Amino acid sequence: MGFHEFYMALTYGDYLKVNELIQLQKPLSKGPEHDELLFITIHQAYELWFKQLLHELDHLCVLFREDERFRCLHTLKRVRTILKTLVQQVDILETMSPLEFSSFREFLDTASGFQSFQFREIEFLLGLKNPAKMKPYPEGSPERERLEKRLKAPAMWDVFLAFLSRRGFAVPLDVMQRDVTESIKPDTELQDLLIMIYRTEPLLSELMEAIVDIDEGLQEWRYRHVKMVERTIGMKPGTGGSSGAEYLRSTLFAPVYPDLWNIRYRL
Repeated sequence: MGFHEFYMALTYGDYLKVNELIQLQKPLSKGPEHDELLFITIHQAYELWFKQLLHELDHLCVLFREDERFRCLHTLKRVRTILKTLVQQVDILETMSPLEFSSFREFLDTASGFQSFQFREIEFLLGLKNPAKMKPYPEGSPERERLEKRLKAPAMWDVFLAFLSRRGFAVPLDVMQRDVTESIKPDTELQDLLIMIYRTEPLLSELMEAIVDIDEGLQEWRYRHVKMVERTIGMKPGTGGSSGAEYLRSTLFAPVYPDLWNIRYRL
């Protein structure tokens, strides 16, 4: 078969592996219950978007290291749009009533959204570092190894600050040399620098606003997720032994990048 014949033989289904894809939804309930397919489809779609977010955020770090300011802004806007899509998918889940969810909930057994290692990777890559979140993944497992790698690597914020430093801005040394295995802590000296950049560097201030957009988008997704869980199971414990909505509420309104929020009253 020649190249032209091979190229023409490629179909939409072959390229996207549609037959394989639509075989991955396997309800466990008897019947099965009608809404279990929706539940599986939505969460598989989340995992695909998480994969894309990791792809985009890793690319963003490369662009920062290459000082590609305009392409960084483009990628930040794409990440924000994906986060908006994650929020919109909650609307679909909320079409499922508590009774409809309870009809198959027992079949989830110990499975829980808290076990999404890709979402933990996103948190670590953005800068929300917490080694305790690796506990559900056994030592030596592929998931644990991925998270350990993310934990030890600089967060997106660290890469951004290095980008500012290369452009001649005096990023505080203790911030540049911080322990990257920890979450980002506010720094007043850094905040003074960020305010100066906001007032004198329009493009860089736009980049920082785009980073705030991502931080806000993540908080928005968390809020919608909490309300969806409360609406569906109330204060019941979550699957997999989690505390459900109680734990989710504890994650609300905790920014990833506190410096970008703390300077608001001074601008």
